[in-house]
Amino acid sequence: MKKIIVLFLISLFTLQSCSVNSEIVYHKDAASSSVTDIDTREFMSEMMAMTPDSLKQKEFGEMDKLPTTWTSMYDLAKKEGKLKTENPDSIRIMKKVFMKSTKEDNKLAGFSFKMEHFTPEDYLVLKSFTKTEKIPLDQNIYNNWDGKTLTIDTENFNLRSIEEAIKTKSSKEEAEKIAGMMVMFFKNIGTTLKFENKIQSISGKHDWLKQIDDHSIRIEYDLKAIYDKDTKLKNEDKKIIIVTE
Repeated sequence: MKKIIVLFLISLFTLQSCSVNSEIVYHKDAASSSVTDIDTREFMSEMMAMTPDSLKQKEFGEMDKLPTTWTSMYDLAKKEGKLKTENPDSIRIMKKVFMKSTKEDNKLAGFSFKMEHFTPEDYLVLKSFTKTEKIPLDQNIYNNWDGKTLTIDTENFNLRSIEEAIKTKSSKEEAEKIAGMMVMFFKNIGTTLKFENKIQSISGKHDWLKQIDDHSIRIEYDLKAIYDKDTKLKNEDKKIIIVTE
């Protein structure tokens, strides 16, 4: 699985060929659910075209073993005999984080990660869990939600979890090379925030955030601005507060 994860992470940063789209749904009971989809179709076409036929099975054969239906991180680790923890909180979280691959014409087309009905307490455990087990999750999942009000920390408008996953799963040289070129490799990346109740008010502004309907907010990342510290935004409040009915 480690080789598969490394290939997956590298796929995020090759020839501007990958798109990442997340959706976070905020429930009335102060919990939230999220899905992140990584489209790797162009990447796989490029990599297959550059790989000799004699090496394709060796380089990409393991990807055929990835589940194509939602499978928990717990079940994946258990199946591989790599379940490293007996901590009940960690196991509970692993059972609520899922992944799957998607295929088109029997070729890998992407990966998805899903988190089901996470409570504020679950996110505290997740933070502790991801200190050792790096998962490329949307940073915005850690924004404070109490069932009525979402407080967005715009410091979470970053790719920190993906960067940390690269550092963990790759060699030091690979990690430094890829992380240093991230701005060149993404096609686009964005997050939609959806609320079960209507949005009543929004306080604070940011160039990357806009309301798209009565229940939804969209964040579109400017990758150049993330990595170019000299880039100035017109609106970049540190906190955005969204109040729902």
